[in-house]
Amino acid sequence: MFSSLSLLIGGRFSRAKQRNKMVSFISMSSTIGIAVGVAVIIIGLSAMNGFERELNNRVLSVISHGEFEGVRGPLLDWQKVVLQAEKHPKIEAAAPYVKFTALAEKGAQLKALEVRGVAPALESKVSNLSEFIDPKVWNAFQSGQQQVILGKGIADLLNVSQGDFLTLMIPTSGETTKVQAPKRVRVKVAGLLTLNGQIDHNLALIPLKDAQIYTKIGEGVSGVAVRVSDVLNATQIVREAGNTLDVYVYLRSWQQKYGFLYRDIQLVRTIMYLVMVLVIGVASFNIVSTLMMAVKDRAGEIAILRTMGATDGLVKRIFVWQGVFSGVLGSVAGSVFGVVIALNLTPMITGLEGLLGHKFLSGDIYFVDFLPSQVNPIDVSVVSATAIILSLFATWYPASRASKLNPAAVLSSK
Repeated sequence: MFSSLSLLIGGRFSRAKQRNKMVSFISMSSTIGIAVGVAVIIIGLSAMNGFERELNNRVLSVISHGEFEGVRGPLLDWQKVVLQAEKHPKIEAAAPYVKFTALAEKGAQLKALEVRGVAPALESKVSNLSEFIDPKVWNAFQSGQQQVILGKGIADLLNVSQGDFLTLMIPTSGETTKVQAPKRVRVKVAGLLTLNGQIDHNLALIPLKDAQIYTKIGEGVSGVAVRVSDVLNATQIVREAGNTLDVYVYLRSWQQKYGFLYRDIQLVRTIMYLVMVLVIGVASFNIVSTLMMAVKDRAGEIAILRTMGATDGLVKRIFVWQGVFSGVLGSVAGSVFGVVIALNLTPMITGLEGLLGHKFLSGDIYFVDFLPSQVNPIDVSVVSATAIILSLFATWYPASRASKLNPAAVLSSK
């Protein structure tokens, strides 16, 4: 479609100094507009990729993908539930847990938290909690020693560190309807759970046997947690496995509590692609005004080319190439700038937070307390290609007008 002659002349027109300074200014503005649009979209998409990565690594890797929780009280024969659940082809592992709410007390500081009793050996099969805890602490995490592993956010609020003691006030229940005093248990902080997010501010871990003693449920457990191979279909898998159990259980999956995070990320990503087309489209249409003025500015050269035998197609391709050069330059510059910023986005935002003395993402509200970023080459390619394609479309009308100039009329007016 494109001849070497049209490419040569289009390149010279693009590099040549314009007689009309307004043409040069608008041309530069359109290129900068495309570059800024491409860079902003790449940075935005990289941030969404980062949030999705952290959701997978810091949330979905440490929480239960699914849970079978007893309806009529604790699950006494939980070993049988584990064996039946693991028979499902998409359930990789199952582990028991005891869950209850407690109030942590240290001096005058109080903090409500979710306490989860786990068996370290079994829990490591269904979650990656151990990766965010000191290995020595996790290996020594045994019952009978009054141990607790606190989320770092809880420890900071209570002003405690490893080796300190605090009191857990655990609600008690009985057959009477009278209000009963909570059970007070003094425990030692064995270690910290550091996820840099919301889970740090509301989760504490204790050994499974200790949790059974504190809650007086004997050998029973609150439920059985499972890990599935297909995380996005966890709800369906949990439902299928739950139908095979011999006991009545509540069926829960991570999508009930954290599913909105995944949906929000995907929604924002879709909106970002829509914004990409609109922003780059607006910037690309500056090329229309640039080429229209360039056609008028180069009317004499066009007329001379026509008298030398240039066809309509050749003239049209010359200005198409001139517009594409602006789009390619803006796209490449924007891609480079956007990738550089995206690769350094996390330390840049962290430095800005330190400079302003204000944290943009609070760990007790959001599932991460920093702005993550991950550059995806496919996103960069899609954004760059979109900018170039829209630039190509924007050149069509001005190039058609240039091919229809009457050389006799132009030269007679000179």
